Amino acid sequence: MGGASGRAMLTALVAGTTDVTVLANLARGMLRKKLPELQRALQGRFRPHHAFLLEQVLAKIDFLDEALERLTAEIDRRLVPFEPVLAALDTIPGVDRIGAMSIVAETGADMHRFPTAGHLCSWAAMCPGHNESAGKRHSGKTRKGNRYLRATLIQTGLSAMRKNGSALQARYHRVKRHRGHKKAVVAVGHQILEIAFYIMRDAVTYQELGADYFDRRHAERAIRRHVRQLEALGFRVTIEKAA
Repeated sequence: MGGASGRAMLTALVAGTTDVTVLANLARGMLRKKLPELQRALQGRFRPHHAFLLEQVLAKIDFLDEALERLTAEIDRRLVPFEPVLAALDTIPGVDRIGAMSIVAETGADMHRFPTAGHLCSWAAMCPGHNESAGKRHSGKTRKGNRYLRATLIQTGLSAMRKNGSALQARYHRVKRHRGHKKAVVAVGHQILEIAFYIMRDAVTYQELGADYFDRRHAERAIRRHVRQLEALGFRVTIEKAA
């Protein structure tokens, strides 16, 4: 009953219409295919005190809708100077305009106060805490940071993990294999905040690296590591790709 059809029926009930056929015929769109079901659903007792209470509820909904429109207009007005940043953040997989607005609102969009992306993620508490014992580092829980920014990054992480063919989705699956779903989503949210740092600092847009990005990077690191090991043993190494 939350759509245009439901509102029309509720308004008619408040006005005194109780004929189920008349009420059901107020349905629009796809609901018109369900007129018999609507007529059965609308049968019942509807007394004057019901109409009074329903009228108060509808008035409150109208008031809240109007207040929401005013607030949205004011937010849009204040965000005019940040429109280029919002448009750039919107290019990140999983980040929509609402998410971009939240990132800008909670970080201030001024990245000069953070020396690196790591500092921003640490400030936002989107990185694991230190858990070291006997010289060994263990997985630790993230600290409690800005709950609004964290909620946004978790939501964007959930959205990004569904973006097929993206590096962020690949990041999710790599972490999920060893750490599970929840930590994988946090890892993606962490990565999104890192990307947002460079977008806001350097005024650039997101460039998709592809689903095989982490596999390529892992291969490059492995090659460099083996070359250093061979050179340390006194060999001169030349790398040539196989045909």
